[in-house]
Amino acid sequence: MKIRYKSTRSTIALVLIIATVFGFAVNLYKIQIRDNEYYTKQNNTVDTYIVPIEAARGEIVDRNGNSLVTNRQGNSIILNAVYFPSAQNNKERNKIIYNLITLFEANDEEYAQNLPLELDRNGNIRFKTEGENIEQDITTMKSADMLNLQPYATAQNCYDAVVEKYEIEGYDKTLTLKIANIRYELTRLLFSYENPVTIADDVSDETVAKIKEDKSTYLGADVEVVAYREYADSTIAPHILGTVRKINAEEYKNKKDDGYNITDQIGESGIEQAMESELKGTPGELTITVDKDGNITEEVTKKPIQGNTVVLTIDRDLQILAQNKLKEVCDKVDSLGSAGAVVVEDCNSGEILAAASYPTFDLNDYYDKYDELSKNPRNPLWSRFALGTYAPGSTFKPITACAALEEGVINSSTTHLCVGQQEFFGQPFKCLHGNAHGTENVTLALKDSCNMFFYNVALDTGIDKIDEYASSFGLGQKTGIEIAESSGILSSPDNKENAGGIWRIGDTMTTAIGLSDNLFTPLQLANYCATLANGGTRYEVHLVKSIIQTSSGIVNEKSKTVADTLDLSQSTLDTVYQGMRMVATSGGPSFIFDQLDTNVACKTGTSEVKVNGVDRNNGFMITYAPYERPEIVVSSAIELAGSGSETAEITSEIIDYWYQNNTDAKLNQSVGSLL
Repeated sequence: MKIRYKSTRSTIALVLIIATVFGFAVNLYKIQIRDNEYYTKQNNTVDTYIVPIEAARGEIVDRNGNSLVTNRQGNSIILNAVYFPSAQNNKERNKIIYNLITLFEANDEEYAQNLPLELDRNGNIRFKTEGENIEQDITTMKSADMLNLQPYATAQNCYDAVVEKYEIEGYDKTLTLKIANIRYELTRLLFSYENPVTIADDVSDETVAKIKEDKSTYLGADVEVVAYREYADSTIAPHILGTVRKINAEEYKNKKDDGYNITDQIGESGIEQAMESELKGTPGELTITVDKDGNITEEVTKKPIQGNTVVLTIDRDLQILAQNKLKEVCDKVDSLGSAGAVVVEDCNSGEILAAASYPTFDLNDYYDKYDELSKNPRNPLWSRFALGTYAPGSTFKPITACAALEEGVINSSTTHLCVGQQEFFGQPFKCLHGNAHGTENVTLALKDSCNMFFYNVALDTGIDKIDEYASSFGLGQKTGIEIAESSGILSSPDNKENAGGIWRIGDTMTTAIGLSDNLFTPLQLANYCATLANGGTRYEVHLVKSIIQTSSGIVNEKSKTVADTLDLSQSTLDTVYQGMRMVATSGGPSFIFDQLDTNVACKTGTSEVKVNGVDRNNGFMITYAPYERPEIVVSSAIELAGSGSETAEITSEIIDYWYQNNTDAKLNQSVGSLL
């Protein structure tokens, strides 16, 4: 029994040994023969890095496909950490950067200058004072991620910290700051193998050639072909198109999970900002491998995809006309002080066909001349059609008429006597220019812009009803347009009291003629006029007509959206339309509109402003055309114009262009004509 036990144990041990040896043999076969190529590759590869390839932004075109914003190819100079000396070799890094700076300056290239330090005229270090976000830039520089200094650190403290951090020695102050700017840029933009950093944009072919020819002098520097924003005409619709810029640190933190890189560009304003998700392309990928011998290979493993094309509702030629005519009229009113805006809207869809603001600016000058533009007292960067708010004056009166007619306070035959001046509650109120209009019904009161008629109507209608209708017309609220806009203010007891004031009966009367606290944008006035012209349907205003998908070519049309509907009777509409038609045929602007082939209806308005202690007027006009079957509206505001009639010249040329030269325009059709 004992001998047999030992024999069994030996057999088991032998089997285990044979199994183990067999297992090793199988694994050795897999490694040495079957999977030899795989394991050889794994053994040779030290590191693999994925570098994003920037994708071009999508294009922006007008409603007819005319290019407004496109891209052009250019060269930028990047530093690539795979080839650049390591962070432990500061002196070698500084030497290469010095070589690059020397090349850039010899070829008059601009390069990274984002360190918010500079020399004053006495050669002392100080903080920069100019720049769009200079205070934030200084705070960022002192932060723990950058120089790790206290908030109270001086400019000299920051300079000393930079010199110490990057070991910038042996250079004068001027050159030290130049080198420090690029070293700071590498830190600020998280320079790494996966994240090359651009140090010079849009450089010349001469600079490109020098860097490609002399790799040792410019070790780690490389040329990257990138897409730069280009404009068919950089003066067309700058407030609509908007600008792009490099993403900032806070935006990067919020958007890095959405595929953004710290070096990406992002829409800053206008359509560029509003349609960022569509315009931004899909980045590609460059895979870089470094083997154990230091050999580097690069392969594009994912191609970038350009962003989608955004088709706008505006008509390029109409936009140019509106801009040029607006400038001409403003300069005629007061070449040093006048400003204004004009908006053209399709009243049956809410599409903006043109929107101009004056003074304006050139998109190509935006960054180079930003400080000059931002300090200009005439505010050329300010979009007056969307952000400028004005007391609209008598252009508000059709709303008061609608409220009174719909609520049964008046009918088309109701009259009030205007003697030019009248006391209400012990206070004197004047009619327009003190004129005595005599007996006026609502259509005559609209034509003559009779304040006395509307003062009396306002007292009978009440502020609540006037505000109810004004709100339904969209006044005192945003229009829904994609770009930044103001809400404006609708004069009301609540708004007055919230501002610390007391509502008085006189406020009801002045609200009814477009004064008191009323402040509206030209965009709101256009949409209110469109709502009135189409019979009571208020559409959300929009600038985007469609999106064309780059990857598939599919066109996604933007549908019109109804924001509100006013149930206005046809008798109310006919009465108000008649009054507005009379303004165009026998009112102030009739001498201009009589020359048009297209019939129009309009309402003018003025509001008083003080300029250097002198009383002046702003002029306004809302117009729709054709009168018989409204299709477009024009809203204009001219600062310091003596009257709203002074804006008729702009409106007339816009309507003439639209109905004589534009294929979108429908032929005029007279009332009662056969289809």
